[in-house]
Amino acid sequence: MSKEAINFNMSDLGDALNEEARAGLVNALKNKLQNLAREHTDMLESLSPNVRKRVEGQHDELEAKFFEERAALEAKYQKLYQPLYAKRYDIVNGVAEAEGTTNDAAMDQKEDNAAEEKGVPDFWLTAMKNNDVLSDEITERDEGALKYLKDIKWHTIEEPKGFKLEFYFDPNPYFKNTLLTKTYHMIDEDEPILEKAIGTEIEWYPGKCLTQKILKKKPKKGSKNAKPITKTEDCESFFNFFNPPEVPDDDEDIDEDTAEELQNQMEQDYDIGSTIRDKIIPHAVVEEHKGMGSKVRGRQIASSNRALIAALEDAWQC
Repeated sequence: MSKEAINFNMSDLGDALNEEARAGLVNALKNKLQNLAREHTDMLESLSPNVRKRVEGQHDELEAKFFEERAALEAKYQKLYQPLYAKRYDIVNGVAEAEGTTNDAAMDQKEDNAAEEKGVPDFWLTAMKNNDVLSDEITERDEGALKYLKDIKWHTIEEPKGFKLEFYFDPNPYFKNTLLTKTYHMIDEDEPILEKAIGTEIEWYPGKCLTQKILKKKPKKGSKNAKPITKTEDCESFFNFFNPPEVPDDDEDIDEDTAEELQNQMEQDYDIGSTIRDKIIPHAVVEEHKGMGSKVRGRQIASSNRALIAALEDAWQC
C-alpha cells in the first residue's frame, strides 16, 4: 500500500472517530508499536555478532524514539480523555443526566421513583465486578463499601517514574478516608519492571474492618474464664489492594522460595493496578436504554471501536 493510501485511510479514520472510539484506537496503536519493537528485538538476536554490532546502535536509537513517541501519544490522549471522564462523573453521581434522556422522561422517572438514588448506583462496583481480573478480588463483604465509590482517576508520576491511582469515596460507615491511593514506582516503565507499590492506610471504623475477621472460640470446659476467646485473623478482601507486599532492603537476605513468592505477589498486584488504569477507568461507560434509564457495564472495547481497530490493523499490514 502506498504512503498516500495509508495517509488517506488514517485521515478517514480520524474523521470517523467519536469520543467513545478514541480509547480503543490509541490502545490499538500502543499494542501495535509494542509488537513491532519486540519483532525488531527478536530479529537482532538472530544476526551474527559482527552484523548485530553494526545495527545495534541504530536499533537503540529507534527504540528510544519509539518510547519517546509512545509517551507523547499517551500524554496527548490522557488530556483528551479528561472532559469525557468529567462528563461521566457528572452522570454517575447525579450531577447531569445521560445523553438521550429527555426532560419529560427524566421528570416522569423522578415522579415514579421519588426516593430513588440520583445518578447511576453502584457504577464502579458493577464495572469492576464485570472484569475477570477484579471480580476475583471483590468479596461479598466488600460490596457494601464499594457502593460508596464515586470516582477512580489515575495520572503518571515523574520522580520516580510510575503512576498513581486515586479512589474517591462518599462518606460511608466503613472507614473515615474519602480518598484511597495506590502508587506504583517503576524501575523501567517501558518494560515495565515494578520496584515497589505504596498504598493508603485505611482508617476503619470499629468493627468495620473488611481485611480482617474476628473469630470467637468457646472456652474449654472447666475453664475459670467463661467468656469466649476472640481472635483476629486476616481475610480476603479487595481492600488488601491498598496494603501491597513490602519489598525488603537490598542488604536483607531472603531465601529463594520467599523471593519467588514475593515476586508472584508483586506481579499480581501490578496486574490489578494496570487493569484498573488501562481497562476500568477508560472503558467503564454509562449506556442509555429506552424505558430503562441509565445502566452501566464494564467492558474493554465497544463494538464500534472494534471496527475502527480492524481497519487500522489492515492499514498497518499493507
